Amino acid sequence: MSATGERTGVIHDIGYRRYAGARTGRAGIIRALLGSGVLAIFGFGRSGKAKVLPFVLLGMTLVPAVIQVAIMVVIGLSADLLTYSAYNAGSSFLVVLFVAAQAPVLFSRDLRSGVISLYLARPLGAATFALTRWASLVLAILAFVLTPLLVLFIGGLSAGASFSEELPRVAVAFGGAILLALLVATVSAVIASWTLRRGLAIAGSIMVLLVGLGVTAGIQETASSEGLDTFARWAALLSPFVLVDSVQVGLGDTTGQFPAPAESAGTAWLLLLSAVVLMVGGLGLLIRRYRSKGA
Repeated sequence: MSATGERTGVIHDIGYRRYAGARTGRAGIIRALLGSGVLAIFGFGRSGKAKVLPFVLLGMTLVPAVIQVAIMVVIGLSADLLTYSAYNAGSSFLVVLFVAAQAPVLFSRDLRSGVISLYLARPLGAATFALTRWASLVLAILAFVLTPLLVLFIGGLSAGASFSEELPRVAVAFGGAILLALLVATVSAVIASWTLRRGLAIAGSIMVLLVGLGVTAGIQETASSEGLDTFARWAALLSPFVLVDSVQVGLGDTTGQFPAPAESAGTAWLLLLSAVVLMVGGLGLLIRRYRSKGA
């Protein structure tokens, strides 16, 4: 207001418009968050260099599958060359690098910066938000571990393998890949959400997943040599990769890649049930972390 009492304020139209589209509600928020999480892991919506690592690792994990199929096509070898169930165990180093590098994208930045309080102000709640982020990581890992298996399967069929013979084998491998994605995502999500720092989260995931794999294999080898076969089989719970291999052997009649796989379906089901219990416990820790930040 001026000295003479006249109003001097001006309203500027800067182009803001009210949202007039459909309001999708809670389900729409979850779908949007789920999709954006998967895309963010592969670098979409981020800088160009953020896309390099995930796609380079994906390309590297595809190389053995492409080579196996090429050998079948050129030389005409037997379909026994298609080792579906052993593939993810063989590429465990690449899987761990992918998960360790990308989990902090979903679980460290928002918690460290405090932006999480804005997300939790929406109608989702801490538990739903945490589980949606976890589901995004699971889907991204599935894309990473299932793609080589699809290349092996489709390539093998193109090279003359029998569909009826290959389908049960690839089905066992698909089941193992899904279990692996669930377990690895849980471990890396918990580590990333509690460490917050990207470097610490990456190092922690590599330590638990990759070093844990070697330690578990060593424990199994030692226990088996001492005649402690039961202990050796249950030690598989210390590593998602060893656990998946053990369950696949017990349920799918495949060749084990580690010293002490499950010898029976009963043992495999018990290991699977124990793994589910541990996974639920890990998700509980993840939800607790988000609730403490949203309080």
